[in-house]
Parts: sequence; C-alpha cells; structure tokens
Amino acid sequence: MAAKKVSSAIPMAMLVFLLWVGVVAAKSKKEKLCTKGWECKASVYCCNETISDLFQVYQFENLFSKRNTPVAHAVGFWDYQSFITASTAYQPLGFGTTGGKQMQMKEVAAFLGHVGSKTSCGYGVATGGPLAWGLCYNRELSPSKSYCEDSYVYPCTAGVEYYGRGALPVYWNYNYGTVGKELKVDLLNHPEYLEQNASLAFQAAMWRWMTPIKKKQPSAHDAFVGNWKPTKNDTLAKRLPGFGTTMNVLYGDLVCGQGSADSMNNIISHYQYYLDLMGVGREYSGDNLDCAEQKAFNPSAEKSSSS
Repeated sequence: MAAKKVSSAIPMAMLVFLLWVGVVAAKSKKEKLCTKGWECKASVYCCNETISDLFQVYQFENLFSKRNTPVAHAVGFWDYQSFITASTAYQPLGFGTTGGKQMQMKEVAAFLGHVGSKTSCGYGVATGGPLAWGLCYNRELSPSKSYCEDSYVYPCTAGVEYYGRGALPVYWNYNYGTVGKELKVDLLNHPEYLEQNASLAFQAAMWRWMTPIKKKQPSAHDAFVGNWKPTKNDTLAKRLPGFGTTMNVLYGDLVCGQGSADSMNNIISHYQYYLDLMGVGREYSGDNLDCAEQKAFNPSAEKSSSS
C-alpha cells in the first residue's frame, strides 16, 4: 500500500511542477521588454515599431507644410527631430506604440490633429488651405490677461505672465507649475521655456495627452487607443472611446456638449486631414468621432491646461 501511495504522489508532483513551469513561462512572455535604439527603451510597447519607423520626416513636412513661410509666427522653431526627441519619454508608455501599425499611425495623427488645430494660423482662403498651417504659433500673440490666480502650491511669480505657450498651449500659473513639476523643469518661474525649446513644448503636450486630469478618468491616450472602459455614467453622458472623448479630456465643455461647434469641427478636420496625408485615410477615423453631445468630465473647465 505504501508503494502505491508513493507512485501516485509522483504524477501529482510532476503535475504541480509542470503548472509552475507554465505560469513562469506565461509570465516571462507577458513581461517581455524590448529596446529600439535611443527612441524606445525597456518596454513591452517598444516591441512594436517606433514612431520614426512609421512616421518620417517627409510626412511631418507634409502635415505642417506652411509652418516656416514668412507670414508664420514661429518660423524655424518646430521640427521633426524635436517631435521624435520629445516622444522618447512616452513611447515606452504606449504613445504611438500601442496596437498595430494602423492604430499607431492613427494616434500620431490624433495627437498632431490637436496640436495643428491649436497652433494654426490658417483661414478659409489661405494658400494651401486652412488645414496646412499647423505649428504656425508657439505662443499666444495677444493675451487678454495674465492667467494668474492665487495658489498656495503654485503661486504666481512677480512680473511673469502665464498665457498660452507650447504645442497644446498651457495656460494659468498652476498648470505651468504642475507640468513643470512632472517634466522636472521650472516652468512656474520660467514659462517662456515652452516658447524657446520645441522638444520641451512637444513633451509638455505629450504629457498632457498621456495624463488624466483626475483619477478614475481616462487620459486622451487611453480614450483613443481603447484602453479605457466607460462606466455606466460615462455611457449615459455619451462619453465613449474614440477621438471625440480626447477633446472632452483636453478641453471639456469649452469644446464639447455644444452641438456642431466650429471649434470642435476644426480639430476633427485637422485629424482627418492628417490621416489622409499619412496614408491611413479618413475613412479609418474611428467610431465616436465628435463630442457634440457629450457631457464634460469636468464641467466649466475654463482653467483647462489647453484651450
């Protein structure tokens, strides 16, 4: 009888061992990390193609073809290398490296669609059309106010104005303070850095794209690539994954929940124009393209970091 017990224990031990090996192998496979040169390091997302694999200099030039014309207001400031350099901090987190090639291209187009819209000096009869003038600005030219509000954590610096600067313009002292803290740059005392360094300006915009305003809310990135799962309340508020919700995250009710507003349509038009130029095609814009009927995540968000 004792011999039989020993012999039956052997298969059981073998089974436990095999299960352990399987778990370790699965975990090892799940946690595979890749590095793609200097651009994307030590991340599962780096196992995909990098942004520069998919989106190259000539495409950047096509998207922003009028940015260095004499009438533009930031001639010589914005360039492809600054964009790629800034992205190295966020590609390992999934920016432009999530999903397959099409999703990666779409996210680049979506992000740059916001950037192009917010930095454009295009108008209806502009040469090349109104959508060809993204990255015309790197700062607000005629600020209506200093954007300074009392803040214990991020008090205004005397003589400093916190008007819009950057690729997704940053406004208000506390937003400069928050972004500066995350990027480890003293933007509270030196907000002008965002109009002096294109990589930093792109990096601040990417941080905003990748970061939720509040816990339990999505980032624009997560809302776009499908990482975010809406709650029942989100569904009732007509907030669903897609490009439309990226506008809600970034601008709230400054743009969303106001029907077919020009401000919203302009952002969508830039996104779709860039999809066409990048060879993806606007027919792949995705579901839930607008936010016309969405309720804002954070109502009356006048003090959004972008506007």
